[in-house]
Amino acid sequence: MQSRIRAASQSRGFAVSRLLTHWEEVAGAEIAGQCRPVQITYGRQGLGATLVLLTTGAQAPMLEMQKERIAERVNACYGYRAITKIRFTQTAPTGFSEGQARFASAPKPAPAPPPPEVRHEAARAADGVSSESLRLALETLGTNVLGKRRS
Repeated sequence: MQSRIRAASQSRGFAVSRLLTHWEEVAGAEIAGQCRPVQITYGRQGLGATLVLLTTGAQAPMLEMQKERIAERVNACYGYRAITKIRFTQTAPTGFSEGQARFASAPKPAPAPPPPEVRHEAARAADGVSSESLRLALETLGTNVLGKRRS
């Protein structure tokens, strides 16, 4: 299992998978509750990586002020000054199709129940039908039609 975790974390730039698996211990409970590591990118010379943290829009300014503290804790995990920059993102970690926000219209309110006199009138109109299911369907249809006429 450890080799699979290492392979998955290295594909996202994490040389030390402990940063992912023990994020709460590394960053502290308060910071871990506000963000999580998503990616590490390395510069051209190989020294000074950039840690990308996922957070919400409301938490980003608060975390921005704690960049140095986060970098110290992460570098303590690595054992040297591996992280020189920290960047925050507010995008979905899963991808565009899985993390999309739902832009649906508001649900329509349930229609008001028809007045009792409309239901009685529809029941009287369908009273002569012998089939129970057909009679109920005609009562429902009559209630809908008569209810719309009244409104």
